[in-house]
Amino acid sequence: MKVSEQTYKLIWLSRPLMQAAEAAVERGLTGTGLTVRTRAVLEIILAHGEATVPDIAQKLEIKRQYVQVMVNETLAEGLTVRLENPRHKRSPILALTDKGRALIADVVLREMKLVGSIGSGLDPADVETALKVVTALTEKLKAEVANA
Repeated sequence: MKVSEQTYKLIWLSRPLMQAAEAAVERGLTGTGLTVRTRAVLEIILAHGEATVPDIAQKLEIKRQYVQVMVNETLAEGLTVRLENPRHKRSPILALTDKGRALIADVVLREMKLVGSIGSGLDPADVETALKVVTALTEKLKAEVANA
């Protein structure tokens, strides 16, 4: 198979991979009260620290308005809290509450156990190569769209 055919197949396999990953994440959220989208907000704040809605939107690569809906859900559930933003009065900083931090840390820990399980038996060099290839393809496709 030509490299172009393999690349095409790899790109198109990303969709079923993401759908399967989302289904696994959703299943793992059973009983937590989280949705896939609220989980994403909490994970961004856990990984990167306090953030504004635009910061979170940039990291998730989705529209700010949609992130605001997601953030509103985390605020209503007491998982995040608004802090004053000295740089921008209308864009508060969001932080995890103790409840939110404990919940997302537990969810991520369980997900890492699952990833460890499904990744067992894979050659670490193959995983490293796959990461490099997927990263390169993502960057090249984004550049292609940006230059269009």
